[in-house]
Amino acid sequence: MTDVVVARPSSTVVLVRETGDSPELLLMRRHERSAFGGAHAFPGGVLEDADSLVQDHCAGIAPGEADSLLRVDCALAYFSAAIRELFEESGVLLATVAGRGVDLGAARDALNDGTLDWRAFVVDNDVQLHCDALHYFSFWITPEALPRRFSTRFFLAAMPDDQAAGHCGGELTDSCWLSANSALAAYREGEISLHFPTIRTLEALAPHGTLDELLEWAAARAHEGVPCIFPEIEKRRGEARVIVGGRDSGALE
Repeated sequence: MTDVVVARPSSTVVLVRETGDSPELLLMRRHERSAFGGAHAFPGGVLEDADSLVQDHCAGIAPGEADSLLRVDCALAYFSAAIRELFEESGVLLATVAGRGVDLGAARDALNDGTLDWRAFVVDNDVQLHCDALHYFSFWITPEALPRRFSTRFFLAAMPDDQAAGHCGGELTDSCWLSANSALAAYREGEISLHFPTIRTLEALAPHGTLDELLEWAAARAHEGVPCIFPEIEKRRGEARVIVGGRDSGALE
């Protein structure tokens, strides 16, 4: 019997900008050698030890409120990871930096190459993390049959007006802004590759025509209690397909 790999706690951010037609979402293409093998995905990654050490710098949501919302202890670590990963991968920082003369571009590069620790960056520069800019709306756990597994919390966030987003050029090789419907159409035409959770998330976001509608939808999901979506892999006639089901599962609606 094969041991089941433990799912690594992770955070993902769906960054949204308002346009004249419909909201656009930031999608980033992962390196071919990454866990997502050349697919486009939302910014995000696994929690690091430093994420649980910056709680005093998390603004806008109290620790107990965060724990209740995510139904997990030390939930602010997920908020920290979301903000950190978004900054590392896209350059967008959902935070206020009180320290003077901070070169954010250099800090981002140092965080990515491991020469700077997230806790040191936050504490030394008196960074206040805007946790209330993150709107929790979805929770996925990777199927048990896979060799790499993640327990991922999805957050929605509005793109700050005074910042620009761009891929880091290392783990990420490209980035683009697309509406949910455009991204799904590009996937169907074979122009981009998407994994199952990204497809389902795009399908859930597509009906909402404005940023305000998306934020209201996310708030309603958080109020109702975000279910855990636990897909399983089913094999039929030698072909594998992903189905939504499993323990404490729920569908995006």
